[in-house]
Amino acid sequence: MVDVERFRNLLHEERRRKLALLPALRQDITSVNAARQDSNVDDEHDPEGATIAFELSQASALLEQSRQGLAQIEAALARIDAGRYGSCEVCGEEIAEGRLEARPWTPYCIRHSSGPAGPSRASARTTP
Repeated sequence: MVDVERFRNLLHEERRRKLALLPALRQDITSVNAARQDSNVDDEHDPEGATIAFELSQASALLEQSRQGLAQIEAALARIDAGRYGSCEVCGEEIAEGRLEARPWTPYCIRHSSGPAGPSRASARTTP
């Protein structure tokens, strides 16, 4: 049986970290955009333009990744509140505690770790 309160605390801690990171990432994007607007750089032909474009792309990707991570954490906290935390959303089996320690937000057991669209889903449905 999973110690739900322990994982609730882990998830809240990770949620706080993500929430603290989001403003910094937004500021990075704002700074890069300001640098881009203040320069007369041709992204395609100027080496500095490519650097600015790369930095903007990287900061945007990190921001999106953090938003997705926050959404996964929120979903895990909702599963705790609903009494469904620690059970695979595909097969209903208990998720190994080691997996939850590594990824406390995961809704899938290791067998279904590729998610609901993964190849294991069809075999889970046909299993009696």
